[in-house]
Amino acid sequence: MEQSLVHRHGSRVHSHPHRGAHRHLRSPALARPVADHDDHDHHHHGHSHGLIDEQITRSREGVRAVSLSLAVLGATAALQALVFAVSGSISLLADLIHNGGDALTALPLGVAFALRSRTAERYAGLAVVLAIFASAIVAGVEALARLIHPSTPSDLWLLAAAGAAGFLGNALAARIRSRAGRRLDSAALIADGAHARADAYVSLAVVASALAVALGAPIADPLIGLAMTAVILRITWASWVTVRGAHTH
Repeated sequence: MEQSLVHRHGSRVHSHPHRGAHRHLRSPALARPVADHDDHDHHHHGHSHGLIDEQITRSREGVRAVSLSLAVLGATAALQALVFAVSGSISLLADLIHNGGDALTALPLGVAFALRSRTAERYAGLAVVLAIFASAIVAGVEALARLIHPSTPSDLWLLAAAGAAGFLGNALAARIRSRAGRRLDSAALIADGAHARADAYVSLAVVASALAVALGAPIADPLIGLAMTAVILRITWASWVTVRGAHTH
């Protein structure tokens, strides 16, 4: 005895023993097995939503991480700018320029994640490297200018506090970026996280500068600024290697 098969005709469902290809005189175009139709639609529907959800989730997590690190570094740079206006320290200016540039690298990264584009993400990584390099050049020029035209920074306690703030801000930004970069498999975020982690230790040089000036060696301030420039250039190279590696895969 042949088993009945449930069929759909538009919004109507009925059963009969016919299997395989066959024609219904009234609505041949609408005739198809209910089970096949529903299984196909369910599989396709679920598969599509899975891909979309994964892309949206990655995009939102990336934008969230970038925005949070931008807020942290923006607040750090603003605090350091206030202290620089009072103290005039070149080592602090070098750190301030670098932290400000580091904060701005969040913009192309945020756009790349919002677009859900791996290609845009890789180019954002290149923008990060260029921003780091530019900050090194500006810091170096300022340090050389202070060597030629010496001046002693003031408000050393504020200067040391600004350096400590730079250390804490960069350490927090590095943690945010590195965790998100590993979770989202983003070379640009990983490079930016390593960059911020190195910057945290560069900020400690501002504290060392305040201590050196307090001990009677004001020349240490621009010299430390030059040393920080060299460190930033090294960070530039390391970040370039990371981002270039992502481009070759």
